[in-house]
Amino acid sequence: MSNKNHATAATYSIPVAYRKMENLHIVFWLFKDIAWCMIWKPLGIAMIFPTLIISIVIAWRTRHLVSELCHNLAITVWITANSYWMISEFLHFDEHIIAGHITYKHLALIPFLSGIGMLAYYYCWYKPRHKGEMETL
Repeated sequence: MSNKNHATAATYSIPVAYRKMENLHIVFWLFKDIAWCMIWKPLGIAMIFPTLIISIVIAWRTRHLVSELCHNLAITVWITANSYWMISEFLHFDEHIIAGHITYKHLALIPFLSGIGMLAYYYCWYKPRHKGEMETL
């Protein structure tokens, strides 16, 4: 990129306090998933709360930028689905049949697909209609 383009390029900056919160969010998320992998039920369940709460706060703080909001809401529903799936395994109801071949674990698809829907909205509908706007460049 030339100096001229670099000087006029749009930037998205994150305040340091927000960035620290996002980094802490990753730590909680990793602890939750490690606890799931190691079947440390109390730690895994406890880590749901800070992971999910910080995810919601991050989405709220980015609500004025459609791109960031859609991605952060998708992360929030991903954590929700992931947490439900973990709990279903911890409490041994994941393989119980709801109907046909559908088990309780499959209910995690509801928030997973909601996240896909949010990103589909952004990439297939919103972004093509707002090409010239700063946040979507």
